[in-house]
Amino acid sequence: MNVRNGSVAFLFLTAVAFSTGTALADNVEHNTDYSIALSGLPIARASFQTILTDDRYTISGTLNSAGLADVLSSTSGRTRVSGVVQRDKLRASEYSVSYKTGKRGRDIDVQFRDGDVTSATMTPKRRIPKNWVPVKPGDMRNVLDPLSGLIFPADAKVCPKTLPIFDGESRVDLKLSAKGTRSFKTQGFEGDVIVCGVQFVPKSGFRKGRDDVEYLRRLASMEIWFAKADAVNVYAPVYVRIPTRLGPVTVSATRFGG
Repeated sequence: MNVRNGSVAFLFLTAVAFSTGTALADNVEHNTDYSIALSGLPIARASFQTILTDDRYTISGTLNSAGLADVLSSTSGRTRVSGVVQRDKLRASEYSVSYKTGKRGRDIDVQFRDGDVTSATMTPKRRIPKNWVPVKPGDMRNVLDPLSGLIFPADAKVCPKTLPIFDGESRVDLKLSAKGTRSFKTQGFEGDVIVCGVQFVPKSGFRKGRDDVEYLRRLASMEIWFAKADAVNVYAPVYVRIPTRLGPVTVSATRFGG
């Protein structure tokens, strides 16, 4: 796994690896664990901490490769987002992600104001190829970060919905389509979940014709499952499935609200 492929995987997985804890007071802290597997074999672990204080939120997470993936190419990352809890969405004020694959890595920081990107920095900067699709100013207006974007108030329609995501480098739409409900059980949760199909639509900030981007664009069988966290009255992802040429990548909550 090269560093760019590692960033694609980490950013997508952090976009779905989030849960919300039990609200017992105005200030809530909760830790959640996830297992990430390829064709049933463990390849990574993720841990997230959520802190809610009145109308403010902070989500901090880490991801580390595991199993054979760690032997072949060690990958690690960390991410953090903070912002304001609004009636219909979580609005980020700042988002950051750092990842490393082998000896190479990258840091990304994004600042938001009312859904618009005010600054985005990357260290080290990427060498831009000739076939790069640049991010235009309009691509960074009324967007969501990869973490907050997948949290829905209980009264909101989870799918169908189009999510405009900006991760600090790439601008994509995630188009969610309704696929019914399924049963799901893990530590802290047992019940029905909402199943959404996912279509990945790249808009800008990527190399035109890139194999992994084109593969995701063509996929018609990705899924994200959302469970309701009753105490805080929101829906959050507990499971994701991404078919790949080597078998399905799955992200599953091993603890949710427990």
